[in-house]
Amino acid sequence: MEEVKIIIGKQAWQRAASIFIRMQVFVLEKQISLQDEFDENDTENAIYAVAYKGNLPVATARWLKIDEERVRITRVATLKEYRGKHLSSEILKQLEEYSRVSAYKKVDIHSEVTALPFYLKCGYQISSDVYYEDDVPCQSVEKYL
Repeated sequence: MEEVKIIIGKQAWQRAASIFIRMQVFVLEKQISLQDEFDENDTENAIYAVAYKGNLPVATARWLKIDEERVRITRVATLKEYRGKHLSSEILKQLEEYSRVSAYKKVDIHSEVTALPFYLKCGYQISSDVYYEDDVPCQSVEKYL
C-alpha cells in the first residue's frame, strides 16, 4: 500500500486539495451548501493540512489563528473510502505540534455532536453547551498544548 504523506501549508495547490476533499465530504455527501462550507476564512492566509496518497488528497483540516495564544482547527474531513485509517487523528496531531512549536497554547474545535467521541479520544475536552451551525448540532472542544 502506498504511503500517506501529510503536508501543512498555505500554497494555492494545498488550498485546492483541501477544497477538493471538503467538496466531496461536506457539500456532496453531507449536503451542506457551497456558501456555508466555503467561507471568509478560505483565504490565501489560511493554513491547510492535507493527507495525500500519491497525488490524491484524501483527508484535510484547516488551521486558523484566533489570537496570540489560541488557534482553531476547522473543516476536518476524510474521503469516505479512507475513513477508519486514523488520518484525521494524525492530521490533528501534526497541527497540534505545528501550533505548539509556533508558541500557541490552546486549540479550539467546533465539533459536530456526532464527532464528539473522536475528539474526546484525541484528548479534547468539551467546552460549550450544544449550539447549531448550518442546522447541525455542535459543541466546542478544546485542548491545552
